[in-house]
Amino acid sequence: METILSVFLGVGLAASVGFRVFLPLFALSLAAYFNVWELNESWLWIGSTTAVITLGIATLVEIVAYYIPIVDNALDTIAIPLATIAGTAVMVSTVADLSPVITWALAIIAGGGTAAAVKSSAGITRAGSTVSTAGFGNPIVSTIETGSSIVMSIVSIFLPILAILFVLFIFYIIYKVYKKIRPSSS
Repeated sequence: METILSVFLGVGLAASVGFRVFLPLFALSLAAYFNVWELNESWLWIGSTTAVITLGIATLVEIVAYYIPIVDNALDTIAIPLATIAGTAVMVSTVADLSPVITWALAIIAGGGTAAAVKSSAGITRAGSTVSTAGFGNPIVSTIETGSSIVMSIVSIFLPILAILFVLFIFYIIYKVYKKIRPSSS
């Protein structure tokens, strides 16, 4: 059961990474620091005081940067590969009691894939907001993304079973929106 919960935690945090790269890492760092979650042996450093402070500062800088016009769209450009890497990292750091091959396969596919899918959708949303509102709607999008990342991070850490349900719901919404905006082939 611990292994399944650790996978759910990793997938939930990976989805959260799709909204904000550093915030879930900061949340995981705090969870490790306060012994809420035990991480893999090679990832214990993420619960150190230095990691908590560094990730806390990076989180604040990232959140503020998304409220600066033009910078927000530039961040989305580099955030997709960063989110993929961070999603893979949170998955590797949380998965317990699996062989390294299975852990890395899960991390790349479920962690990196989830983060990339959510970040790509968020980037498209921001681009749509920029075009349709001349960027004036982007602070609202930023606030929703940050709030979603906070909620997903907290739920992932404290209720991983609920987090996986949230991730499935997010994928359902992404699918429905994609079907709606995709040009029909008729």
